[in-house]
Amino acid sequence: MIYIEEGFPVNMNKDIKFQLGIEDIPKKWYNIAADSPVPIPPPHNPATNEPASPKDLEAIFPRNLIEQEVSVERYIDIPEEVREAYVMLNRPSPLVRAVRLEKMLKTPAKIYYKREDLSPCGSHKSNTAVPQAYYNMIAGTEHLTTETGAGQWGMSLSQACSMFNMSCKVFMTCSSYDSKPYRRIAMETYGAKVYSSPSNETKYGRAIKEKYPDTPGSLGIAISEAIEMAVQERNTKYSLGSVLNHVMLHQTVIGQELIKQLEMADIVPDHMIACVGGGSNFSGFSFPMLAKKIKGEVDTDIIAAEPVSVASLTKGDYRYDFGDTAGMTPLLKMYTLGHDFIPSAIHAGGLRYHGMAPTVSLMKDLGYVRPVMVEQKATFAAGMQFANSEGIIPAPESTHAIAAAIDLAMEAKRKNEEKVIVFNLSGHGLLDMAAYESYLSGKIA
Repeated sequence: MIYIEEGFPVNMNKDIKFQLGIEDIPKKWYNIAADSPVPIPPPHNPATNEPASPKDLEAIFPRNLIEQEVSVERYIDIPEEVREAYVMLNRPSPLVRAVRLEKMLKTPAKIYYKREDLSPCGSHKSNTAVPQAYYNMIAGTEHLTTETGAGQWGMSLSQACSMFNMSCKVFMTCSSYDSKPYRRIAMETYGAKVYSSPSNETKYGRAIKEKYPDTPGSLGIAISEAIEMAVQERNTKYSLGSVLNHVMLHQTVIGQELIKQLEMADIVPDHMIACVGGGSNFSGFSFPMLAKKIKGEVDTDIIAAEPVSVASLTKGDYRYDFGDTAGMTPLLKMYTLGHDFIPSAIHAGGLRYHGMAPTVSLMKDLGYVRPVMVEQKATFAAGMQFANSEGIIPAPESTHAIAAAIDLAMEAKRKNEEKVIVFNLSGHGLLDMAAYESYLSGKIA
């Protein structure tokens, strides 16, 4: 079947959706540390300002994940139990050409998106939640603590803990706890205990509430609370959905599938885009292609789309800083706005983090990654265009990538250039409808 309208010929059987088989689920995770032109700066012990030893991390992480964190091996085997779980998470995910969005924009650019919204929890976060829960389970951990912003990560880890018979306690930033109740209820449905952060459950949470009674909370505060609880409670470890390298490498199932799908489509992207908060979906989507860019095999423009109000890559300093607000984590070399930075209560709660993953930060510092800032109102306008063309309501985080993609598509229209643009649809927005209501009612300036 050939669909032709206004000069857009498309073979509906060939050019729209690129779907892999279950046998194409990657068997290994890719580690960018192996191909980085310079070593990834190691975490530092804040007491000595010297590189932290693996033992320094054992209070909060199991040894098997620490081994992944410090590894410089190019590939790390994915356990069969995890690959089987990936099937339940709807891997492999499809690559789709946004034909209707192209038509709406009247652009000669070809736009594609990788669908990470199809997991049961509706986002990419399960790609690392499942292996983190699995490795903790085989290490004998019984309880996990974590933080969450918009709730995608907390929801995914809650589900993963239920799969491996562990309890889960989630500190959810209070701005999201109040505005996204259905994600909280979903976590509780999976058996997790969810606290509005800052909370009364930890010493640090109580101190913040007393000092800043009207705070919207932050991921940095929630991390501090989760770590405090992890180190104090028996047989408990901490799990996180972004920033550290073992999280980044778990997500590379996205980018490895994508490379196969781009080969099926016989295209090389001119631009690849993903939103960035701590860096997990961006890394998973882009790092396998970034390896080709480092080797000089492609010249793809790799773009990190971030909120104007939390633009760590664009406005931050590249230096060692704490990953949390209380200063409980090792020092990480990253682009940071300062660990005591409290971001405004934007609707893209998953992007409200003061720093950026050390791996993403280094790639930006070396010039392989280009950050762009997007205003909140523009992101929702882009989300509406995507919903009304492609039929999918995207998560507020994902709309940052969509807005950047639309800007590039319109630039291609002005220049009459047939560019290839690929972005990561990191999650759906069906549990974010209060945010869309705010936009539709004119409450977002």
